[in-house]
Formats: sequence, C-alpha cells, structure tokens
Amino acid sequence: MNFKPLALLVLSTSFLTACGISPAKKEKVAEPFVFKEPDPTPPFYALNPAKYDAPPSFEIAIKDASTQPVTKMVVSLQSDPSKSTTLDVNKLIVPTIDQNQRNMKYAVLAGENEIDVTEVDDFLQLVEGKARHYPPRFPERQERKGYEVKLKELTQKLDALAEKPNASLDILTRAFKASVMARNLDLGTAYTSKSLNYAQRILAISPNDPETNFWFGFGLSEGGGQREAIPYLDKAMKGGIQEAYLSATNNYLWLEQKKNAIQTLKNYKINYPDEAEVADQLIKEVESGKRWNVWQVLN
Repeated sequence: MNFKPLALLVLSTSFLTACGISPAKKEKVAEPFVFKEPDPTPPFYALNPAKYDAPPSFEIAIKDASTQPVTKMVVSLQSDPSKSTTLDVNKLIVPTIDQNQRNMKYAVLAGENEIDVTEVDDFLQLVEGKARHYPPRFPERQERKGYEVKLKELTQKLDALAEKPNASLDILTRAFKASVMARNLDLGTAYTSKSLNYAQRILAISPNDPETNFWFGFGLSEGGGQREAIPYLDKAMKGGIQEAYLSATNNYLWLEQKKNAIQTLKNYKINYPDEAEVADQLIKEVESGKRWNVWQVLN
C-alpha cells in the first residue's frame, strides 16, 4: 500500500507576510510491496521412480509439446468476452472418458470430453517429490500447508471426473495418484478407500501395467497391507520400475523378513549397477539393525 504523508504546517501570520511560504519537501513514496511465492524446496523422493537417471514424465511431455506444430487459436477472454487472446502454446491434453489407454495429445486448447492437464501434472510432480511415500518430507511446515490446500482442490476436480463409470485411464491414473498422496498427507481417511477404488478400476483395465502395480503395491504396503502388496511389487519390479525394488525392501522390513529384504537389495544392485554403492550401504545398515525404512534419515 502507498500512504500519502500528512504534513502539518504551523506558521505565524507575520512570518507568512514577511517571507512567504517555502515549498515543503516531498517525502519519498515507498515502493508497493509485491509478494513473490517462494521457490519449492528440493524433492526428497526421485521424480522419476521408473528410472532415476531419466527426466520425469512431465518434463518429457512438456518438451515433446514444445517441439510439435502449433495450431494457433483466437478465443474470447472469460473475464471479458468482448476481448480476445491468441493461444499459441501447446498444452498437455488428455481425454476424460471412453479411453482405456493413456492417450495424451498436444494442442493449445482442450476440446469436448478433454481436459488440459498441464498444471495438474506439474503440481502432481511437485507433490510426488515430497509425498509419494509415507511419511511425507517437507523441510518447511508452511510449504506443506500450501501443498495440502492445493491438493485438496485438485482431488475434488479429479474425483468429479473419475466418478464417471467410463472415466478414461488418464483421469483414473491422476485421481489415483492424487488420492495416495492426499492419504500420505493425512488429509482424511476417505482418500484410502478412494485410492483403493481407483487402483482396482485401473488394474481391471490394465492388470499388468507396471506403474499402477508399483503405486498400488507400495500404497498397500504403507497402509498396512504388506502381505497383499507382494505380488503387485513383484509385477512392478519385473516391469522395470526401479523404485519398486526399494518399496519391496521396505515391505520385507515391515514383515520382519530381513533375508528377503537383503536379497531384494542384492537384486537391485545387479539390475542397477550405478546404485551399487547405495545398495551396499542399505544392506550394511539392514544387517546391523540400524535401518527399518529405505527412506529413513539416519543421523
């Protein structure tokens, strides 16, 4: 805000008559305060659980969208229909219904039975880095509160689309992931049943999908269903999801099956030799009894 200075000028009549009035000095007006949202803190969990040294899927999609031809479109502004704007940047567009395969396209605007998920996927990627697993990892409480508010709003929008019996696989997948992370952020017990429902619907469409088996597997495990999680995490590992090995290790630790946990880490080391040092350190800590969670922060 800008506040005009209030000047009180007390002068005698004789002084005014004799000398006139000197111009008052102008006070420096303060610059308006502009709030700048702080940059997100670094992610705790890998942004690409399928392959740690590869870019996350959202960044790949954005790059692909930028290299595709753009069909410009002039549209009216929602805030003022009498004015128009030109759309000239490709967005990430997915179908909302009647599609049982992932089917993203790039266009400047979503059409009928489509939705622009550019901002949705951007935010989900940010949340994944902090809350894909339980417990979520936020260095700042205020940042976590901001994520909680935005995630609640997003789940409401996705749930409204996903509740349709013919909801697309793209919508179900995003609603599923959002529900898992909302559960991890302790936003309500309803998200546990929602994530279970979405996972079952997705697996009915694509039972061998590695990504869904990974999310469902670690979701079951971290929710107390460790024995039920085993076949899903096994499918995810066979499907090439790197982080599935670490989730499976966690699962065996919670089941107090140390030998299986160590063997899973040895398999992880074989399949991902670049992670050999990490695997060896985890094996050492599991054997010594120091580690009960792969993502545990040891002092």
